[in-house]
Amino acid sequence: MSRPISVTRSRRVPFFDYPALFAEHERAYLEIFREVLHRGAYIMQRDLVEFEVNLANYCGVKFAFGVADGTSALIIALKLADIGDGDEVIVPSHTFVATAAAVHHAGGIPVLCDCGPDHMMDVESARRLVNSRTRAVMPVQLNGRTCDMDEVGIFAKEYRLKIVEDSCQALGAKFSGKHAGTFGVAGTFSFYPAKTLGCFGDGGAVIVNDDKSAEIVRQLRDHGRGTDGKVHRFGHNARLDNIQAAILNFKLQRHEGYVARRRKLADIYCCRLREIDSILLPPAPGSEEKRFDVFQNFEIEAYERERLREHLANRGIGTILQWGGSMIHQFDDLKLKSFAPYAEEMSSRYLMLPMHHLLSDDDVHYICDEIEKFYGNS
Repeated sequence: MSRPISVTRSRRVPFFDYPALFAEHERAYLEIFREVLHRGAYIMQRDLVEFEVNLANYCGVKFAFGVADGTSALIIALKLADIGDGDEVIVPSHTFVATAAAVHHAGGIPVLCDCGPDHMMDVESARRLVNSRTRAVMPVQLNGRTCDMDEVGIFAKEYRLKIVEDSCQALGAKFSGKHAGTFGVAGTFSFYPAKTLGCFGDGGAVIVNDDKSAEIVRQLRDHGRGTDGKVHRFGHNARLDNIQAAILNFKLQRHEGYVARRRKLADIYCCRLREIDSILLPPAPGSEEKRFDVFQNFEIEAYERERLREHLANRGIGTILQWGGSMIHQFDDLKLKSFAPYAEEMSSRYLMLPMHHLLSDDDVHYICDEIEKFYGNS
């Protein structure tokens, strides 16, 4: 791949450009705000219904329900799976704390397994944690990549476990042609602004494929109320705001383009950095037959990580350590049972490089130039 023209050190590439999200389609967003607000359409209006229909069609399922955020989606999905007091659910330690917190708030006990070199759930690690109280496994489709859902399915069937997917980072990702979120009891998504599909605040969704599950989710996200207007169970106030649904519906039409852009940028990273022995990269787009990754994040492992981050920061390049640089098992106050030696070791090496559809090719080449310089001089 050809190298870009040289750039000066005054160049800035922030990790994520939040103001640019609005500026990209400012006129359209202002018109959406104006139209929705003039109608007084704030909660559970037609914009939400239209978005839910379109999201379900996109994912190839019968039902999608907009909810307040990704954590609410996870809690609702776990309750749909009948997770309750004392039930153990296996989740990977390398994920956002909301994955484990959702199990706790549903009444269950999160038990932490390890991840592998691709940063996804290590099924063999999970297998060692099964006991008489284990009721479900929650694979996390992390960074826009799916777990090996063949292995997860075999594992769940072997121990009669339910599968509840945390697919909050993986809208549009696929395994063997099936969308993330369609392999278990329910799939869940987050629409945090930096996601491949993000709103201008918090938002989420739950997807299911049968009428009975749909009615339960419908009730759980709206105070337990059913289509008859009566309350049938204790539920949550977890509805997706109508104006956020209208924004998401607009952006969903462009999601395939966002994903294609991320995959192109990931290809540049992989082509430019694959010869650097001090870096472990995620699998390149198109390198695996069964997986279609959407590259929600570009998470690497890097030796001399802190010095690399300082070098990049001095040249205007933003990086972050996902979730503040800690695995869930490293939050001592949570006192969670875990078996995660790879995640423990990885916690000193992992970081995320800029990855979003508004980056230019030159931005990514500049980042790669500076990484090459750092390791060339080390």
